[in-house]
Amino acid sequence: MNDFNRRHLLATTLTGSAALAAGWAGTVPAAASPAPDSAPAARSLRVHLVAFDGVEELDLFGPLEVFALAAALGWPVVPTLVTSGRPGRVRASFGTEIEVPGRWDPSAADAVVVLGGGYRKRDGAGVWAEIAKGTLPQALRRAVRPGLTLVGVCTGVFILHAAGLFDGRPCTTHVRAKQDLRDLGHDVRDARVVDDGDLVCAGGVSSGIDAALWLLERELGSEAASGVEALLEFERRGTVLRTRPGRRQ
Repeated sequence: MNDFNRRHLLATTLTGSAALAAGWAGTVPAAASPAPDSAPAARSLRVHLVAFDGVEELDLFGPLEVFALAAALGWPVVPTLVTSGRPGRVRASFGTEIEVPGRWDPSAADAVVVLGGGYRKRDGAGVWAEIAKGTLPQALRRAVRPGLTLVGVCTGVFILHAAGLFDGRPCTTHVRAKQDLRDLGHDVRDARVVDDGDLVCAGGVSSGIDAALWLLERELGSEAASGVEALLEFERRGTVLRTRPGRRQ
């Protein structure tokens, strides 16, 4: 299966979990063993990933694959692609067509992942267009409630800024956008992932994978994250800068 078809499969099946589970059946290495039978069912993690025209492909598909693989391994993770409007189709930064059947309902999520993309194209699709439209920042502002974690990936943190959701709090973003974020008055840290409790920020592009793995570890335990990390053949870089406790202890 080529890379485009693989991405399309993940997008059009919401999570890709069923396909991934079938593909990995009988081939899971010991280091990536499925969730233990004793894993508490109550410790679930419902993740909504917000897609829009101009979204960076890896910003989206990196975290999506992390959460989908966790679900395929039997961990209580439910990833869903959503838009801030009606379900439909979006066109990503490099032209990937993504079918998004999920409805915007952050009340049914434990974490909402806000992605980046199109940062260099002020007059094209991407984060600046979403900020100018105002729909997504307003929806995010209304979504805030106790128990919900907002995750900003790459330049998606600028959408969270437009929503007024992290003034004065530790954060990070893509290395080439950090000064812009500092100029807006934010406490920008030089870390790949910054965890400030109900706000988690990731640096550029592939850092979204680190943030997704960290969220798995924080909410479901290190075994969940290490199993997915082994299957992805991905090695997390550095340490998470954690400034306050998250939703689960």
